[in-house]
Amino acid sequence: MNGDEHDIARISCEEVLSKLYAWLDRELDDLTAEEIEHHLGHCRECFSRAEFEKVLRRRVSGAASEEPPPEVRERLNKLIRRF
Repeated sequence: MNGDEHDIARISCEEVLSKLYAWLDRELDDLTAEEIEHHLGHCRECFSRAEFEKVLRRRVSGAASEEPPPEVRERLNKLIRRF
């Protein structure tokens, strides 16, 4: 192993994906976060998934602050009244 990898254990794609949301939320310890970042730097599939999740989170977050169009509000109100 080179100097950059001496403390970073190799982790599988499954492990990365199972911890991806915690990593995005910065809820992991430094070593685990570093392991995931190392993996993402070498695995295009996991990197693509992480980037997709980042973009999705930004869009969902931004959408929550926008007012829905009147026709959407009316449809939602009708659905709510039915229940």
